[in-house]
Amino acid sequence: MKSNIRPLGDRVLIEPLEKDKEKTKSGIYLPDTVSKERPEKGKVVAVGAGKMLETGKVAPMNVRVGDIVLFTKYGPNEIKVDEKEYLIAKEEDIMGIIEE
Repeated sequence: MKSNIRPLGDRVLIEPLEKDKEKTKSGIYLPDTVSKERPEKGKVVAVGAGKMLETGKVAPMNVRVGDIVLFTKYGPNEIKVDEKEYLIAKEEDIMGIIEE
């Protein structure tokens, strides 16, 4: 997915990934409308140059375009571009990269 948004600094543009359908202990699948919680997993679409350090140098980013990441639930900001929803997060809001 090519995006026309270039995050600044240590920010990351994330395409949220939908949660798998929830299943109760008794085996009933719950529809998406029951739990409209914000996703906590997404695919990195674009990254900024990195965080500016006090020394004037830029710290390189730890995430790359295409990484599947876990992030804090309420850290990223929601944006909408061409009817598609994205999240913009600071790198510190990303808790880890899911490696397959």
